[in-house]
Amino acid sequence: MTETAIKSAATADEIVTQLTEAVHEHRVLPGMKLSEDEVGEIFGVGRTVVRQALRTMAHGGLVAIERNRGAFVAKPSIKEAREVFEARALLEPQTARAAAERARPDDITVLKDHITQEHAAIDANEAGRALKLSGHFHVEIARIADQKTIEAFIRQLVSQSSLVIALYWQRRSALCESHAHHALIDAIAQNDPASAEEIMKGHLVDLVSQLNLRDVPDGNLSLRDAFT
Repeated sequence: MTETAIKSAATADEIVTQLTEAVHEHRVLPGMKLSEDEVGEIFGVGRTVVRQALRTMAHGGLVAIERNRGAFVAKPSIKEAREVFEARALLEPQTARAAAERARPDDITVLKDHITQEHAAIDANEAGRALKLSGHFHVEIARIADQKTIEAFIRQLVSQSSLVIALYWQRRSALCESHAHHALIDAIAQNDPASAEEIMKGHLVDLVSQLNLRDVPDGNLSLRDAFT
């Protein structure tokens, strides 16, 4: 994304969308300060719109607003990181089971398209974009399961997982193991709920095993660097 692309004034929702995407793609990192003036300058808006956007992101767990200090990209603690994946482990296996029970051919097409886009991002050395697509793959499974409330929870957990991975991921080159996604697609396409549930359980265990859950130093990128 370039400054030219966001030159005209944006709405609060547009700012949320673009900042969220930057977080998912690890262009904006945990702990980074989100100065109201800088955000406003980048997006061509005043402080009122910026504050509305930052409050929305804070509600979703991506931003922390600290009294007398301002807004920062949320930086999950080790305890919070574990809790995010524990919650996913509780919800997503059952969601995969429900998706396998309800999936239609067009749903399988959507999932396969995600895999194709993930591979394209990896081949282009766009690790952040690949991670974002990998997370959205899990949200798509929740959509197919047709459980709106749980889908909303999983969407938020996947967003928070982006922060956790940015801080604690050990094997950045491995990304989200593609063979697990292929296996999930096969189980869902075959309407095999038991297999889909077990594959998702194993997939999430593997993801957690790749987290180095210890304190890490802050990143040095600036907000403006993420949008230039």
